[in-house]
Amino acid sequence: MALSMDIRKKMGDFQLEARFEAEQETLALLGASGCGKSVTLRCIAGILTPDEGKIVLDGVTLFDSAAKINLPPQKRNVGYLFQQYALFPNMTVRQNIAAAVRDKQRRKAVTEEKLCQFRLEEVADKRPNQISGGQQQRTALARILASEPKAILLDEPFSALDSYLKYQLEVELAETLEQFPGTVLWVSHDRGEVFRNCRRVCVLDRGRSQGTFTLRELFHEPVTEAAARLSGCKNYADAIPKGTAVFLPEWGLTLDCGKEVPSDIRRVGIRSHHVAMAAADAPGAFPCEVQRVIQDVFITIVLLRPENAVPDAPPLRMELDREDWANVTDKNHVWAAIQPRDILLLK
Repeated sequence: MALSMDIRKKMGDFQLEARFEAEQETLALLGASGCGKSVTLRCIAGILTPDEGKIVLDGVTLFDSAAKINLPPQKRNVGYLFQQYALFPNMTVRQNIAAAVRDKQRRKAVTEEKLCQFRLEEVADKRPNQISGGQQQRTALARILASEPKAILLDEPFSALDSYLKYQLEVELAETLEQFPGTVLWVSHDRGEVFRNCRRVCVLDRGRSQGTFTLRELFHEPVTEAAARLSGCKNYADAIPKGTAVFLPEWGLTLDCGKEVPSDIRRVGIRSHHVAMAAADAPGAFPCEVQRVIQDVFITIVLLRPENAVPDAPPLRMELDREDWANVTDKNHVWAAIQPRDILLLK
């Protein structure tokens, strides 16, 4: 196992309990703001010290509270890309990269190699405040790789960039990481960014890791509501298992799940684009009143109230192509349906 960690850290009212293992891969740490993603990275890098637990990288113990081991950051062989890059402001691009090279005899050669690799030759003698945000990020990455780390920690690497530059640099970063032989931890709250760049995901919710998922598991079998929310699901309801179906009391609906529903299921999630328009006689179709219609850039969002819903029930959100909604004749009452495979069973 390339990276293994199981730590606890209390900071005021916030309690971090993070546990996961990563191979030589790009693993995402996905969670909402304030859930402990950056704190986790800082504990791995040695910037913060956990209260208890253990961190091991490629067989080397970085931290072990029981054995009283706590390697300083400079001995952990970990590269950390901060949100604001943390370049030395009084150094040029070339000097920033050179400062990371441990082997003094190879310092000049490695520096020139990284300047070329990251297309920084033209700005090599400029300082960070004289170059663009994209060039700053490439300089920070070049500096990290010049140190030949065993692991790279990316703390929301595109948070400081505008959307156009973000996607351009995301492709460049992905290409760079393909050549990296170690572990990469990619912190993000953007599920699209995670989906494009990572194969597995560790979900953090209010300081606690919720398990590690493959992308398929996260989007099709998230297990917990926290994981489902981070994967983009927007409809949730209390659920009562009924054999191969679930009864949703708030909406007054019984939905077929196509398989035996475990007795410990208490909630369901339904993605908005899986709520579909249906004919009144279609299997599983149910009537709804249209509460509100919201026009988005490329889709129409329709907030529905199932006919048998209780008075204070949350709306059922449906998303469909704008053209499809435009072709609906009765925009006050519709029939909807949800396929059994699209019902997320949550503990």
